Amino acid sequence: MGSIPEKALGSTGKAIPLVGMGTAVYPSAPSETKDSVLHAIKVGYRHFDTASVYNSEKPLGEAIKMALQIGLINSRDELFVTSKLWGNNAHPHCVLPTLQQTLKNLELEYLDLYLIHWPLSMKPGNFEFPVKKEDLLPMDYASVWKDLEDCQKLGLTKAIGVSNFSSKKLDDLLRIATIPPAVNQVEMNALWQQKKLREFCTEKGIHITAYSPLGARGTPWGGDRVMECQVLKEIAQARGKTIAQVCLRWIYEQGVSVIVKSFNKERMKENLAIFDWELTAEDIQKIDQIQQFKGVPALEFISDEGPYRSLVELWDEEIQF
Repeated sequence: MGSIPEKALGSTGKAIPLVGMGTAVYPSAPSETKDSVLHAIKVGYRHFDTASVYNSEKPLGEAIKMALQIGLINSRDELFVTSKLWGNNAHPHCVLPTLQQTLKNLELEYLDLYLIHWPLSMKPGNFEFPVKKEDLLPMDYASVWKDLEDCQKLGLTKAIGVSNFSSKKLDDLLRIATIPPAVNQVEMNALWQQKKLREFCTEKGIHITAYSPLGARGTPWGGDRVMECQVLKEIAQARGKTIAQVCLRWIYEQGVSVIVKSFNKERMKENLAIFDWELTAEDIQKIDQIQQFKGVPALEFISDEGPYRSLVELWDEEIQF
């Protein structure tokens, strides 16, 4: 299998592989995660996505260490590792020690990409998931972002970015940033295409990474809508591909990188077999016309006492879900 195409991240000097493996499992499964990451490296994945809240940093680090020991990779530099700052540590002066703990968990000297996980903070201390609404707090964007910039300047991460930010929130951040965010990781799939956000990010030179490309079926935050979509089923049948391959190919053709989570060995390989064929113009037109539904509205972050009292305040637009 050939190598996965990459895209340069602005002026960072880093290139992001356009298909990566996700490690968000609920409840967490460390030994399964470690074994699956090792197999993923074996079949060609080089981009791995984790977060402090996933409890997958340690097993990912163990898998990377073993991959080096047994010669699956020659150097850590062959990998692209992303992690994320959870809201309980999204406070001034908490960012650096939190990133240092993430690096300790991963047994790495640096990350390739460090993201603010959500545009909000939570009460400092041990994090809980699901989130307690009374713990939700507004984020001090200027101070938290400056701390991320300092982490990049120290070489602890090659690039910095955000996740789940709307165009408006990105615009607000760009006004105060010295180093602009390299990436915005957001929910994106054929049923939630993010056209306006993609246009904004392209204009500003911010790369988009898509999560939940298949709708996150089987998770507390996902559902069946994407994989049960009749339009996608018909295209997959006509192309002789799986529905997942059609979904991932469509995202790839938008110039977006994608995080896909499967611990099934056969599906891991299938999810990489998207680079030697194309969707037709008719396929693209059909996908463009699919009714849009957001799969991750994030109702858990809406509270009369918190920073966002409605979904419109969180996403800065009306959403269907």
